Amino acid sequence: MKIDQHIVYLSIGSNIGDKKKNLNDATAILNRHDKIDVVDVSSFYKTEPQNFTDQDWFVNAALKIRTALTPEDLIAVIKTLEKDLDKDGKPFRFGPRIIDIDIIYFDNLVLKTRHLEIPHPRMHERCFVLIPICDIGAHTIHPVLNLRSDDLLKKIEKQETQKVILLDKEV
Repeated sequence: MKIDQHIVYLSIGSNIGDKKKNLNDATAILNRHDKIDVVDVSSFYKTEPQNFTDQDWFVNAALKIRTALTPEDLIAVIKTLEKDLDKDGKPFRFGPRIIDIDIIYFDNLVLKTRHLEIPHPRMHERCFVLIPICDIGAHTIHPVLNLRSDDLLKKIEKQETQKVILLDKEV
């Protein structure tokens, strides 16, 4: 019997310590999970912090995964991974963190619970999410706004307050 496979896009970021290593470690841990297969990884980007700006810049990327997990089970895996890699956790909302992973798209699902909202409620306002997503899923349709990810990016990419710089491969 074939297990249902879902296509999911994740946003992943870090702004403490060896940021690129943190992203690579989290990606490897996800890929080792028996019900998660990382099928694509975007380029890495140095990104200006949003909301709380008095902190170090982030390194952000996007992952495309295939999973048999439900959205609720996937977020539980993600939260456990975040706690394992960042014992202290982020000090406050939008604060600095070793690793932060968000579910952006889960197939074409629209879901809103107390703990989880899919598609991510602010993804269409964030260049640091959309630019990496467009690397690996530019034609993915936002199931609420009914626009492709690359079209969402075109609406906001000119904003000077959202600097997103391709991370040098040697860094």
